[in-house]
Amino acid sequence: VQLQASGGGLVQPGGSLRLSCAASGTFFSINVMAWCRQAPGKQRELVAIVTAGGVTDYEDSVRGRFTISRDNAKNMVFLQMNSLKPEDTAVYFCKANIETKRYIFLPYWGQGTQVTVSS
Repeated sequence: VQLQASGGGLVQPGGSLRLSCAASGTFFSINVMAWCRQAPGKQRELVAIVTAGGVTDYEDSVRGRFTISRDNAKNMVFLQMNSLKPEDTAVYFCKANIETKRYIFLPYWGQGTQVTVSS
């Protein structure tokens, strides 16, 4: 099982980016999917989370600017980031709890994609 993230890059303050993450391999299902980020010298933090049923939650600093969504048929999760700020600069990781054996969910991480917000 692998998670492949994409969509990072360099953007000016106030700009937008859309991150994507696809799960591949053999598994039964995915429940929670999430995006986390890690800025230089800081701990990794949870940014947004979405359940299999579509319930979402956000870290306070991104609420109202970021939108997490998923496509269950394609095993993908997305993060639409608007009104980006320099403090959003970080490596962004996708994470998913994946049912690789019946009724056993394990966490998997994507490889990380760099988001840099700078003028």
